[in-house]
Order: sequence, then C-alpha cells, then structure tokens
Amino acid sequence: MKEKLKKICLTGLPVFLLGSSAAGMWAARNAEGFADWYGNYVYPIIVGVWGRLFGVFSFSVAEIGLYLLIISGIWYIASHIRQIKKVGWAIVFTVSALLFLYVFNCGINYSRIPFSEIAGLEIRDSSPEELYALCDYLTDQVVHTFELLESRMETESPKEDSGEVSWPELMIGTEPLMRKEAWKLGEKGVEAMGKLGEAYPSLSGFYPRPKPVGFSWILSVQQLSGIYSPFTIEANFNRAMTPYNIPHTICHELSHLKGFMREDEANFIGYLACIESDSLEYRYSGYLMGWIYATNALYSADPEAYYELAGRLPQKVNEALAANSRFWAQYEGKIAETANQVNDTYLKANRQEDGVKSYGRVVDLMLAYYRFSL
Repeated sequence: MKEKLKKICLTGLPVFLLGSSAAGMWAARNAEGFADWYGNYVYPIIVGVWGRLFGVFSFSVAEIGLYLLIISGIWYIASHIRQIKKVGWAIVFTVSALLFLYVFNCGINYSRIPFSEIAGLEIRDSSPEELYALCDYLTDQVVHTFELLESRMETESPKEDSGEVSWPELMIGTEPLMRKEAWKLGEKGVEAMGKLGEAYPSLSGFYPRPKPVGFSWILSVQQLSGIYSPFTIEANFNRAMTPYNIPHTICHELSHLKGFMREDEANFIGYLACIESDSLEYRYSGYLMGWIYATNALYSADPEAYYELAGRLPQKVNEALAANSRFWAQYEGKIAETANQVNDTYLKANRQEDGVKSYGRVVDLMLAYYRFSL
C-alpha cells in the first residue's frame, strides 16, 4: 500500500504542476481581468515573500542555482544511467517545477494591461519633427548631466586612502565596475524605483536589491545587459559592460518585479525611473540610454540630423559609446546569434509579436511621455 501511494504521489506531482501551469496561462490569456488581478494582488505577495527570502543573499542565487542544476543533473544521470524510468521522472519533475515557477512568477504577467494605459499615455504615430524635438531635448540633457558629473568629479573626488569611490568618475568612464561598486550602485536603483512608485502606485512597494552576476561572460555572450529570474525573484545585471548602461538596466530589471514583463515597457520604466531619480549618475544613464534609443530611430529617418546631434555630445560621451560598441562586438558569433534567436522566439511566444524588435518600441513611449510633459 505504501509503495502504491508513493507511486501515485510521484506521478501526480508533475501532473499537478503541469496542469496548474497550463491552467494559469490559459486564464491569463482568456479570462478577462485575471492577469491584472493576479499582477495587482497575488504576485506582489510572492515578490514580498520569495524576493525577501533570496534577497538576503549578496550573490545571485539564480546564477549559483543554474550551475548547481547543471552539475547535479549530469551527476544524477551518470549515476543512474541504467535506471531510465528514474532519470525520466527526475527530468519531468524538474521541468514541470521550473515551468510552474515561470508561469506564476512571470508568464501570467505578460497578459496584463500595458503600463502605457495605466500611466495614461497616448501611443500614436509621431512626425519626424516630433522625433527630432525629443532627440534634441535628450541631447541637451545628456550634455547637462555629463557636465554636472564632470564638475562633481573635480570638486568631490574622494581621497585615495578613504576607501570611497568616485561615482561620477566611474559613470563617465569606460572601465567595468568592481563587484562591490556594482552592488552599491544597485541600492540607488531601489531608491529610484521607490521614488517612481510615488507617482505610479503600480510600481510602489518592496524591491529586493538587484545583483551583479558573478560570471559576467554568461550574459555578455548572449548579448544581455541583465536578466530577471522568475525562479528566485531576482533582478540580475551584467557589471562588465560600459558603466553608463548599468543604472538603466537595473531599473529595467526591477520593473519586471512589478509584473511589467514587456521589454519595451521595461525599457521605458527604466528610463523614467532614471531621469526622475535623485541620483545624478542614474539621471545621466537614463538620458544617455534614452538618447541612444531615440537617435537610432532618428538615424533611420534622417541621418544628417542624427550626425548633427551626435556632434554636440562631449568627447568623453562619444568615447563611452564607442567603448560600449567594442564591448558587445567582441561577443558576436554563433552563440550570440543562437541566444538572440531563442530570445526572439520567447518574446513572440509571449505575445510580443515584434520579437526582439519590441525593444525599439520604447521610443513610442518616450515620445508619448515627452508630449505629455510639455
């Protein structure tokens, strides 16, 4: 009787997990209002509990978990190579458990009402003149925040033996951050998102501190600046990339912890959190990343206007942009192409029909916000 009960449990658990996952995704896509109800009332509890639990650790639990899963998986299969049923059940259970966590910590949120609707932004076609006006404004803001950083660097540079870091110098520079520096920078991201939450209640509440991955190559080779782990409710980022990327990436990933999974919206929320931040370093990152998104769109419509605006940037800013291009170029290859294709397929499967191109739709949101702010 005991063996029979054990067998039923072993068989029933994966079935329950897979069935629950399928039901959750079906409800999110077909039951009106379910995804919003879940995102507003259930998911915040999960973040508050699960996020706090894994937030205690100063390292990425998701990253360590991935390595342990691979190692233990290889060991288990090797040590049970002749027990096909046992290995098969272990694989099915692992996949069903991970799928369950993905659906209820991430997948359902893809069907929520867009942040643009919550924020009352009007998304419409914009004229070339409107796009140029946005780019012109962002150019002025990049120059202004850069000059403030440079000025602060000259007047507030810490003493060499003080153990403190010069945040303006790090943000203007092109060298990758040390882990301790990246960890401290994450604290400002929590503050930036908290402040934005005062204006947009859907972004308010608890945020665990974002974490730099220990082995940055794993993200760099996939051309990823950051990643949200639905299995541990962690916002992870790549500290090896050019520093100006990092504050915006941190806020982008933290926006996923509020249930906003669409990449264009996460980019926009990251931009908004940065430019509204009390931190000058974050404002610089937000304006520069916004400048990159907007002027890329401008280049397609009017290359001459693009070069005119790019020519107004300080030399050190252009040096940082060039360093960023060199950084990502060194990781181009088959692995990056495959990762990009996988990401494209993943986004399309989650109703982002443009796939990786959805990252560029942030410009439409920025234009809507710019019009709203005038």
